[in-house]
Amino acid sequence: MSENPLRLVTVDRTGPGRFTATNARGGTIDFGTANDGGTEFTPVELLLAAIGGCTAADVDVATTRHTEPDGFTVTVTGNKVSDDLGNRMTDLAVTFAVTFPEGEAGDRARAILPRAVTVSHERLCTVSRTVETGTPVTATIKDA
Repeated sequence: MSENPLRLVTVDRTGPGRFTATNARGGTIDFGTANDGGTEFTPVELLLAAIGGCTAADVDVATTRHTEPDGFTVTVTGNKVSDDLGNRMTDLAVTFAVTFPEGEAGDRARAILPRAVTVSHERLCTVSRTVETGTPVTATIKDA
């Protein structure tokens, strides 16, 4: 039997320019527009975090089969532009900075790191694959 493919997040307004997203398991994350100088993530930053988190999880599973990393940081950057196509992100880039301990297990983890990053980028990371393939998004208004 296959897993239910539907994923669901609801977003509720909690104040001017402030929102809370809730997943089907009850987890929440607060975010905002940052227009008031607040420190909450913006929706664009959440997109970058989703790309980085998705590929980080893939690479973590592959490499930690051999050893725990000494350091593991993923940085995601992009340029927010507004042009004839509207507001969007361009030049998205994901950079891994991963170190492993010395020794045989660390050597194995270092050896598979490039392939793990490539496979995540080209096949596994649902978030970046969705962005790259250009999946359409629909928007509707529900009758009250």
